[in-house]
Amino acid sequence: MKFMKLGSKPDAFQFDHESNSVRCVSSELATDFIIIVDEVKFHLHKFPLLSKSNRLQQLTLAASEHNSDVHLVDFPGGAKVFEICAKFCYGMTVSISPYNVVAVRCAAEYLEMTEDIDKGNLTYKIDVFFKSIILSSWKDSIIALKTTADLREWSEDIGIKSMCIESIASKTAIDPSCVNWSYTYNRKLDSISKVPEIGFVPKDWWIEDLCELDIDVYKRVMFAVISKKRVEGDVIGEALKTYCLRWLPDCDDRLETDDHVEKYKSLIESMICLLTPDEGVSCSCSFLLKLLKVSVLVKVDPLLRHGLIRDISLKLDEASVRDLLIPADHIKTTVYDVELVQNLVDRFFDRENVPEIDRNDLVLINPRRCTTIGRLIDGYLAEVARDRNLTPSVFTALSRSIPDGARPVDDGIYGAVDVYLKEHPALTKAEKKKVCELIDVKKLSQNASIHAAQNDRLPLRTVVQILFHEQVRAIKDAQGTNRVKEQEWEIKLPVRSKSLRTPSRVQLNDGDVKPVRLMPSRSRRILERFWLRHGDRESTGTSGSSQSKSSGSSSRKHRYSIS
Repeated sequence: MKFMKLGSKPDAFQFDHESNSVRCVSSELATDFIIIVDEVKFHLHKFPLLSKSNRLQQLTLAASEHNSDVHLVDFPGGAKVFEICAKFCYGMTVSISPYNVVAVRCAAEYLEMTEDIDKGNLTYKIDVFFKSIILSSWKDSIIALKTTADLREWSEDIGIKSMCIESIASKTAIDPSCVNWSYTYNRKLDSISKVPEIGFVPKDWWIEDLCELDIDVYKRVMFAVISKKRVEGDVIGEALKTYCLRWLPDCDDRLETDDHVEKYKSLIESMICLLTPDEGVSCSCSFLLKLLKVSVLVKVDPLLRHGLIRDISLKLDEASVRDLLIPADHIKTTVYDVELVQNLVDRFFDRENVPEIDRNDLVLINPRRCTTIGRLIDGYLAEVARDRNLTPSVFTALSRSIPDGARPVDDGIYGAVDVYLKEHPALTKAEKKKVCELIDVKKLSQNASIHAAQNDRLPLRTVVQILFHEQVRAIKDAQGTNRVKEQEWEIKLPVRSKSLRTPSRVQLNDGDVKPVRLMPSRSRRILERFWLRHGDRESTGTSGSSQSKSSGSSSRKHRYSIS
């Protein structure tokens, strides 16, 4: 940290210990006028002060006409900074540092201590020190910029805040190899101790130092960094994330009653303004969703959230189920904002710009990303399915927003449907049918089909369809028909759901372990009656002889047995 000393005379200022509101100069000459700053009285001599301050000359002249003291109203920095200016006028030693340089410069501007009044005046000396020393140092520039928070108007008017911001923004873009490894505030000691081992300074060496700035100042600095287009977008994104982690609390309901909601709201709004993909700023989907979650809790203007939602939808496949669990607004009945997730999915598949008749025929440009979205939404549906206020129409609408090609296996949606049926036992038959129509039984894995065949919550029609499909698959296996190998797809249900059970296994003679298909007696009887009726219709039209009927019936019984 750099310092500047002005003056050479010893400090002769004294103060009244009893009142602690009187400052005077120890001198053989009696003081001849009083200056009042923030209720602190300074008993001083006119000559040294008036010779360096144009404003004091004018105020003293006006005060003499009314036989009154000189009052300095709204003096920058208060009595402490005025004392520094007064000591400078007396030639006494004063120390200027990054912590007081801005306040002293603003005070000098207030007192009009310029070169027109006296050569080598305070304004000139501070400007030289500030531009040549303070702005050349990364640490000192940040310290000085922080002090402008208490002198907003003055620091803006004299341009000292803009100079700090420009200096800091320029330094973020320098070659890391030219940076001395030292952190101002938050870097942990163990990180610094590893410097000799890693041997280089990372590109984001500067991001934690800026976290100490107030959001208004930080926003201006980051806008300056972005406008220069010399820092990579992912580094800027990491800087924004680090700042939010420093100042934002955990995203929960407690935020709604926090005394600092307005502060968080301002922070989120500033972050949304800084997220400019057109300028190359890149943030993770998880971070963007956290911003969205907090924006809902602090009630950020929906118009501001629109751009954030757009950015999230472009990289929705990077999200996790936990990221999507965004609390619903207080006017909604559900726990989580399912409609918001529906909006994100629609934007991902660009359904808003696709005619209604063509939405089922969307061309999946990137099948891998779309399949990831399918898994994500199935997992999300399994989580929100516990909500008793989630209507079947909302549940099915979100499920159907996933195109068929994005869901190659239906185990995930089956698990979500199973949880929904379990948590909503009062559904009508029509509603159960509507929900179960989300499952394509042909796309269930063997394990899911076995579980579904034993699931008492499913409608009878759905169970029959599953059993029929499983029997057809068994027939094809017996005939040696080439089938596409089933994709491995784990049935993922919430931790609290215990509805899916591992199929029973038996030990074969050769030591292999293979799953055994189990069917309850109810399902078995249903399927036997179904196949017997189906077999009778076929046998009636194939032969008229009792012998051929008997043999055909026997043959069919042998081929279609499920025991």
